[in-house]
Parts: sequence; C-alpha cells; structure tokens
Amino acid sequence: MIRENIDRVEERICAACRRAGRDRSEVSLICVTKTKPVEMLQEAYDAGQRDFGENKVQEICRKKPELPADIRWHMIGHLQRNKVRQLIGQAVMIHSVDSLRLAETISAEALRAGIRIPVLIEVNMAGEESKFGVAPEEVQELIRAAAQLEGIKISGLMTIAPYTEDPETNRPYFAGLRELAVDIGQKCIDNVSMSVLSMGMTGDFEVAIEEGATHIRVGTGIFGERIYMKE
Repeated sequence: MIRENIDRVEERICAACRRAGRDRSEVSLICVTKTKPVEMLQEAYDAGQRDFGENKVQEICRKKPELPADIRWHMIGHLQRNKVRQLIGQAVMIHSVDSLRLAETISAEALRAGIRIPVLIEVNMAGEESKFGVAPEEVQELIRAAAQLEGIKISGLMTIAPYTEDPETNRPYFAGLRELAVDIGQKCIDNVSMSVLSMGMTGDFEVAIEEGATHIRVGTGIFGERIYMKE
C-alpha cells in the first residue's frame, strides 16, 4: 500500500511540476512519519524515500537507530528549547525556528557539538492563533538577528497553511511566502540563503509546488490517517 501511495504522490508531484514549468528535481518529498511505526517507515525507505519528517524530537531519537543510517531526518514540528540538545546531530534541518531565543539555543548546542545546522524560519502566513511561527512583517528582523549566530545557517522559510477542503484557498499564503523569500534574498544578508521553501502538505502540495515549494511534507497521502498513541 505504501509503495502504491508513494507512486500516486509522485505522479501528482510530476504533474504539478509540469504545470509550473519546473523540473522534478527541484522538489524534495519529505515523508511525514509522526505516530507511524518503524515498519511503515521501512516500507517507505524500501520504496526509495530518504527524507523523513518528525514533529517530536523523541520520535526521531527513538526511530533513527532502528532504521537505515542514510535517512535524512527533518524536524518539522514545534521545537522546545529544552529539547534542542537531544536533537543536535540527529536532524539534517530544523524547519520550525520561530524565535530568536530558539535560534540562540540551537546555535549554542550546535557549536558545542562542533557542527553548524541549517534552519528555516517558520512564518505564520495566515495569522492563525492556533499555529506557531512569526508574522510575515517580523520575519526580516528575526532573520537579521539570527543570521549573526555562528552555529546555524538560515536556509529559507517554512509555513503551515490552514486546513482546507479547497487547496486553491491556500495559494495566496504560498505565493506570499515565496515573495517574502525573494524580498529577503535580495537583501544579501550574510549567513542567509532563501534556497528552501518548505510548504504544502497532503491536501495542498500541488498548489505549493506551483508557487515555488522546494520541500513538501506529505504524511496522510503516504501512510494513511494518523495513529494517535498515548504519551
């Protein structure tokens, strides 16, 4: 089932790339594996997937030793500062930096570990109170401050669009994130690249690709509905 689901998602990615005049290689598929058992992750790996995304640090730390070492783990959920030390060295990118204090903690722990970690600034494009992320008008100020930290590399922006039955309603948010990235990129700020746009999930990733997404985060479309486990 998982291989067939991945094939269907792949078809949708390719079709969206064709509509947007983009090359398929410009879009990375991150398999969102939150709440899923390692057996299902192994099936996705066997189907050729290498980028996996988790919402919780403890899930990465628990699953990573049980799966092949060449998996690229992405931290895509809200990150608490007291969990940062556990995460450093486990993930290739942190998609959810939403404050200078968090950026400072990540940088300090990365320097302690002797590494530099790519991060994305999470932007709350729709202004939803239930979502994390900084307001669009506050992004540049945060980036200019965080760019001075030696343990991180600011690689782009991330957003989580509202849940919707009609993906077209999220197009303005995706287009807005792209425009924000272009504007920041033109500022030529040291230690800042806007090469990554992490946006789009199962219900709306095609629209996100059409608006410039470089990384899409797909869980339900690959693994089925979420399984909720007791803490």
